[in-house]
Amino acid sequence: MEQIKTFLLLGSLSVLLVFLGGYLGGTGGMVIALVMAGAMNFYAYYFSDTMILKHYNAQEVDPREAPVLYRVVERLVERADMPMPRVYIIHDHIPNAFATGRNPEHAAVAITTGLLELLNKDEIEGVMAHELSHVEHRDILVATIAATIAGAIAFIANMMQFGAMFGNRDNRGGNPILMLIMAILLPIAASIIQMTISRSREFMADEGAARLTGHPEHLQNALIKLSNYNTRGEVQGATPENAHMFIISPFDGKKISFANLFRTHPTTEQRLERLEMLKNELNTPRKQNKLYDRHYR
Repeated sequence: MEQIKTFLLLGSLSVLLVFLGGYLGGTGGMVIALVMAGAMNFYAYYFSDTMILKHYNAQEVDPREAPVLYRVVERLVERADMPMPRVYIIHDHIPNAFATGRNPEHAAVAITTGLLELLNKDEIEGVMAHELSHVEHRDILVATIAATIAGAIAFIANMMQFGAMFGNRDNRGGNPILMLIMAILLPIAASIIQMTISRSREFMADEGAARLTGHPEHLQNALIKLSNYNTRGEVQGATPENAHMFIISPFDGKKISFANLFRTHPTTEQRLERLEMLKNELNTPRKQNKLYDRHYR
């Protein structure tokens, strides 16, 4: 269901982009908009992983430097029959993690030192299973496409706003008021669709992690701890553009208007409830998750 939802939402973003291009320049405008989106996607597809790891000063580690973490990832990829990703550590006291890379053969997982200190081995396994599920589902590629199309829509909308303010009537329709309204509303609509795609993929990764480990309570406990700690600060250098990559949004501790519309992640409560439902399917004893019980008292 989440896969179908993602494809429909990506289709909606594409329609918005083509509509904007067509409104401004007819068939030629549509082609230009599609070429622009394609070029942006090509660059992001091949270079986004290098850029994001460098942005957070992530350091690649081997089995000698991070034996516990490395063994956890090795066991999970063997169980999932996936290629071994590169493993990185980010020296930051705020606990969080993300995956990046264009496909399973060119993937990397990164985890902060704060997460390694906060979580136990089982909980780290739950987090890494979540990130590897993102890799297996090619969520990084999906998120990159969604972000670049939304960015192209915002760029074209800025052009429309400029034209409306300065009375450019050479485009089709030529109504400056309509152009201004579209320039304001369409980027908002694109952002909402992009965030909805991100939330949908998080649910899929949670389910994938639960099935891979066979213990949904491991990820549940990790999410509770991460969510509670997240109110104390955010990963250094975190930006709204890459917040969707993390297992917990770096900005969940901030009070933002219309938060539910523009959230990159489902709420922790929503994620815990879905994982709890998976327990029945996987026949996982509920009594194993004492932290979950205390969270809902």
